[in-house]
Amino acid sequence: MASVTRETERKYEAPDAPEDTEGPDAAAPGALLDALARAEGVARVTGRGVEELDAVYYDTDDGRLAATRTTLRRRTGGHDAGWHLKLPVPTDGDARDELHAPLADTLPADLARLLRSRTRDAPLGPVLRLRTTRRRHTLHGADGTLLAEAATDTVRAERLDGAPGGLAGATTAWREIEIELAEPAPASLLDRIEERLTAAGIHRSRDRSKFARALTDTGPPPETWPAPEPAPAPGTAGAEVLAHLARWHRALVALDTDVRRDLPDSVHQLRVATRRLRSAFKSYRKVLDRAVTDPVGEELKWLAGELAPARDNEVLTARLAHLLDTTDPTLVLGPAQARLRLRSTARAAEARNRVRAALDSPRHLALLTALAHLATDPPLRPAAHRPAREVLPTALARDHRRLATRLDAALALPPGPGRDHALHQARKAAKRARYAAEAARPALGKPARRYRKHVKAVQQLLGVHQDSVVARQALRQLAVEAHAAGESAFTWGLLYGTEQARAEAAERDLPEAWRAVRDEGPPKPGG
Repeated sequence: MASVTRETERKYEAPDAPEDTEGPDAAAPGALLDALARAEGVARVTGRGVEELDAVYYDTDDGRLAATRTTLRRRTGGHDAGWHLKLPVPTDGDARDELHAPLADTLPADLARLLRSRTRDAPLGPVLRLRTTRRRHTLHGADGTLLAEAATDTVRAERLDGAPGGLAGATTAWREIEIELAEPAPASLLDRIEERLTAAGIHRSRDRSKFARALTDTGPPPETWPAPEPAPAPGTAGAEVLAHLARWHRALVALDTDVRRDLPDSVHQLRVATRRLRSAFKSYRKVLDRAVTDPVGEELKWLAGELAPARDNEVLTARLAHLLDTTDPTLVLGPAQARLRLRSTARAAEARNRVRAALDSPRHLALLTALAHLATDPPLRPAAHRPAREVLPTALARDHRRLATRLDAALALPPGPGRDHALHQARKAAKRARYAAEAARPALGKPARRYRKHVKAVQQLLGVHQDSVVARQALRQLAVEAHAAGESAFTWGLLYGTEQARAEAAERDLPEAWRAVRDEGPPKPGG
């Protein structure tokens, strides 16, 4: 299995070295070393010698890795020879996750699986060869702690393919400086180092990676979400909806990899991405042709369903564990924690296998391909070319009416399973209205933001209620199992009552929250 490190670095244009400079510091002139030594918190800069690196970078013929800021290379030389896969970290523009596998002739299978959502099983081939002469320096604190590494690189790149837009055999060369934080160092150190570098006339590189720079110099890389022809004009409904879809399509592709890596909360976030895409297809059916989007929406519904057991088990386990942890210990009778842990572990393993099978399936691959086709050739309807301020409020009003119909009907029902089910259906409508408002917010501004805020409050109360319904079902089952095993079922009954009271409190607060939504109302056309 590949090892993983979080790489936090910045790149800078290297200044020209004096012509008479020779030896190991030829590409690291005194101005650079002086700037590094003067950075606040840096007590010592130590030379680490020279490395000769030779890397071949891989991509699909149409540049799918480059389009998602993903880098795959096979590198020889240096202290970390092997296969390297670098993935962007959405929350930190300076960081990337680097997965490292031992040197081999072919791409290791575990790295290939992580790339599936990006390549969609298109073959990978050599795109660029980069040969780098690297001079390394390490930066240390007063106590000798490693803070960062500075690498001054002389890079020679050669294009190995002719696509996309490149010329096989084209070459380029440049010099750059990389500053990479060591794991315990604070992110603010990069800012302090940059202050000193800027004062010394050393400025940020125009590119995030060597791969991106070499692609640009030898032929333009593809875009993440190519604009349709003809593209909707800025400010139109089509432009706003497509921008929203592009955002969540990118998220879905990235989260597919996160789930395969078992990253925290990744299953939940992937499920959210599927729901937002599907919701947008439904809310903005006047903008996009349903004959094309409905089948894709059904496949998104399938994927969300395959993710559901894993996510539901996470939520339920956390909720019940919290209830046990906050209950008076004298009222926790029998091995309650152990029984909950046993239940959760068994369900988690089964759910995890189900998720992996879904992501590896031909059906999921077909869904990824369909979403990519929608991105490059969206089925726009005439309303897509009308002003967003006219079209989007109409969609919000339709979703608002749907929510009102469901919620008013649910609130009119007597307590019981029928009311619980109706409130759950109203929750789905509230979520759709909220998502539609979020998609419209860039175009509609404050009215959409206020409406979203009020709808979210209703959705959250409905969510508390539904979570309580599910928790009570599980608590009853746990009580039955405990009784059958000769254990006391008292604690599970106690928690059942706690959950019932929580649901009743949410129902009491719901009418007031719903009045706030009605008073605000969805944004008006042209407003």
